[in-house]
Amino acid sequence: MSDVVEMARLMQGNEAVVEGALAAGVRFYAGYPITPSTEIAELMAERLPALGGKFIQMEDEIASMAAVIGASLAGVKALTATSGPGFSLKQENIGFAAMAEIPCVIVNVQRWGPSTGIPTAPAQGDVMQARWGTHGDHPVIVLCPASVREAYLLAIRAVNLSEKYRVPVILLVDEVIGHMRERVVLPRAKEVEVIERKKPSVEPKDYYPYRPGDDGVPPMASFGEGYRYHVTGLVHDEKGNPTTDPQVAESLLLRLHRKIYDHLDDVVSVEGYQLEDAEVAVVAYGAAARSARRAVKNARAAGIKAGLFRPVTIWPFPEKEVAELAGRVRHIIVAEMNLGQLKGEVERAVRGRVGVSGVNRVNGELITFEEILSAIGEVALDAQSG
Repeated sequence: MSDVVEMARLMQGNEAVVEGALAAGVRFYAGYPITPSTEIAELMAERLPALGGKFIQMEDEIASMAAVIGASLAGVKALTATSGPGFSLKQENIGFAAMAEIPCVIVNVQRWGPSTGIPTAPAQGDVMQARWGTHGDHPVIVLCPASVREAYLLAIRAVNLSEKYRVPVILLVDEVIGHMRERVVLPRAKEVEVIERKKPSVEPKDYYPYRPGDDGVPPMASFGEGYRYHVTGLVHDEKGNPTTDPQVAESLLLRLHRKIYDHLDDVVSVEGYQLEDAEVAVVAYGAAARSARRAVKNARAAGIKAGLFRPVTIWPFPEKEVAELAGRVRHIIVAEMNLGQLKGEVERAVRGRVGVSGVNRVNGELITFEEILSAIGEVALDAQSG
């Protein structure tokens, strides 16, 4: 018991991201300060040198993303952090990392937008940008924490998934989670699973940098290890050489997606609360899920069978899990701090089998549990009158 007490800490969400990333083996950070993610850069600047890592403040977010890509190619687990305007600037290089299959983690602590918006106000307006911010059909994994402890755990998971599947992973935090402080108990170092990227087992002369293994992921040699290969954002063959061959282009793009979508059971994570007998389900993520959980508890106290479905993995969207949810409940309410970015995905997944409505807030403040509770009550009342 004394060990547990000693491990309890009062920790900020942004601090938890840093500690999780370091626990997963991140040893390189490049970024540019931007509210509300700046604490991540500040803490990385303090912590990395003591661990033998490197911190560099770049001239802008474009260069920051490029530096992270370069560090990853050299074999170092690399991470950057930003917010909305900086996230927009990173998109071109995120696309390059997706095409060239370069592991990296991008933390986006969301703020009110568009443009510079309100730098200190929370929002969840980057959901679609996280999925489709860079052009073309590209793979991506996006995780969304709802607590300080989960920010720590998902930072680890983001690094692990990035290394395992050679893909950019976005940790989509919001300002509330990033800046709030909670008492947390973190796992011991020996309890943390750390995944390393798959290395080539062949001689340099026999190495094809983009020849996939059975899991669809090619082994990755680091620059400086004697393996020579070409890295490009152009369509390329298994040697890394650019090509315009239609069959190679199609095969490459399909593989980039299949290496993620063939492993959805590993990638997609969701959480349920009071869903066993629920008639009304609230779908919420990030800070909004905290308000939703309180609303569900109050609804239950009032005799309404409500439950919470929380997607931890936002992208790939948990379509199968939402479809199963639609088969058990009468109505779904999607609560989010935007104008309904994930609601459309929920509607697509349920295919009209149940009603879907939204609770939205875009004034720079957190959705309250009273707003969600009111929406639950309205659904329950309509059911009684119907």
